[in-house]
Amino acid sequence: MENIQSPSWYISGLGQVLSNSLSYVQNELVGKGLKAAVISSSKQGSTRAVAFDAENNPALMKKVVAISLASAAAFGSAFYVGYQLAKRRHRFHVREADKNDQIEHILGKFKLSKECLHKVMELLLDEMHKGLDPATHDKADVKMFPTYVRSLPDGTEKGDILALDLGGTNFRVLLINLDSGDIKVKSKVFLIPQSIMTGTGIQLFDHIAKCLAGFMNAEKLIQNHREYPLGFTFSFPCSQKGLASAILATWTKGFDCSGVVGNDVVAMLQEAIERRGDIKVKVLALVNDTVGTLMASAYNDQNTRIGLILGTGSNACYVENLDNVKTWDGDRNDPKQVIINMEWGAFGDNGCLNFLRTDYDIEVDKTSLNPTRQIYEKMMSGMYMGEIVRLIILDLWEKELLFVGHRDHSWSTDYRQALYTKGSFYTKYVSEIETDSGVTYRHTKSVLEQMGLDRPTYDDCVIVQYVCKLVSRRAAQLAAAGLAVLLNHINAPNVTIAVDGSLYRFHPKFKKNMEKAMQMLVHPHIRYQIVLSTDGSGIGAALSAVTAPDYKDYKSNLSF
Repeated sequence: MENIQSPSWYISGLGQVLSNSLSYVQNELVGKGLKAAVISSSKQGSTRAVAFDAENNPALMKKVVAISLASAAAFGSAFYVGYQLAKRRHRFHVREADKNDQIEHILGKFKLSKECLHKVMELLLDEMHKGLDPATHDKADVKMFPTYVRSLPDGTEKGDILALDLGGTNFRVLLINLDSGDIKVKSKVFLIPQSIMTGTGIQLFDHIAKCLAGFMNAEKLIQNHREYPLGFTFSFPCSQKGLASAILATWTKGFDCSGVVGNDVVAMLQEAIERRGDIKVKVLALVNDTVGTLMASAYNDQNTRIGLILGTGSNACYVENLDNVKTWDGDRNDPKQVIINMEWGAFGDNGCLNFLRTDYDIEVDKTSLNPTRQIYEKMMSGMYMGEIVRLIILDLWEKELLFVGHRDHSWSTDYRQALYTKGSFYTKYVSEIETDSGVTYRHTKSVLEQMGLDRPTYDDCVIVQYVCKLVSRRAAQLAAAGLAVLLNHINAPNVTIAVDGSLYRFHPKFKKNMEKAMQMLVHPHIRYQIVLSTDGSGIGAALSAVTAPDYKDYKSNLSF
């Protein structure tokens, strides 16, 4: 690995080039007897030529001009080359070769080879088969739940539908108007307090019903005494017994409400709504955010076959042929397909991904709310990415490879408080740091200063950005391996992948890194495109409700 010096080295070199060029010009002028005067102005800090006599020697005049132009060209070329070299921040380098080697050794496992990604793909495909087979389903980590969503929207759907979107620390209530291809949405975001996230199930669903009633009242939906259909996006592992019946398998994403696992979450929500007595709502469909993302994209693109979430957590779904779903217990009428909710975040829970995991991944898992679970998700989702980076930075600091010149701060204002505090390095910091290019490291410096580090050095910024780059690139490559498995399995000539989630939306290089990895993993005859499914989890839930067979019977009793 090459070592590139700091920008001051280039400035010094450029000064030498300029000095040599001017000396050459002056020597040429004196050697030819040209009369010249150079006056140095100390007040203005500049040097200028004031007079010369070339009346009797036009040839010499031409040579002077040529030499001057050559000198200017040399100076400009040197400046450009120096700037371009200094700007090459995609290569990791600091000024101490030994430090480079130590850091590269520590971070080596974050660099995934093509062979490594193919092994991940083989393991995931094997886990998918286990999840789809009733003989191995119970012990499978990737559950491959049939969602009972079989029909995709075609753009002709109509009606006013309520939707709830629960999948993280924020909770949304939406009113969606569908009118033959046109969609209008009104929504409001509500926070879920930590006390409710870890309280009882009754507290959680009462809070949801309270938010729903407040939204309906604000939108004047209560006064007309009409019962509204509702689609519920519930982004946690569930075993569905029908489109409006789902048993929670396990909590993820920081939730741990008692009395919910093993129970029907649709029934619990409906009971909470009815306990209020002031709103009329019927829950017609439950989907997770991944299925909703797929459905929302399919409303305008009939080639959509895969839904992907890359945000606080990660999951994928896809349209599967019923003949491959041996766990299917419904009818086999047309359409002979069903959307499979993979719950791929649990991939690796059986230890099959241990060859990939680093000490930092293991530490993140140990200190999480659900240790030994959601291993794949913890290696690539937004909830854990910043924490992985923090642990790496802390390790490098303890090995005296980072922040070397900042070890005698007052503890009360010290960056070490942030380094030793779990969750202090937000995933948004990773995105901000990776927006930096060139030599200024403006965002990286800002993040480090927010952590309490005064005047971070050039090398500090280089190393921290490199850590962020490796962690986020590994996440993108792991997501790419999962998508490549689905594309190769579906084996359709044209497939649209609908994606949503804050990590995908806001990280500046995630999409590019993911697509770059997919190019070497997907069969060459398959054409695919990745699209952002805007507000998919809310709209998708509504579309799942209106495409359900039961909606026609329900709609006949409504007056839209």
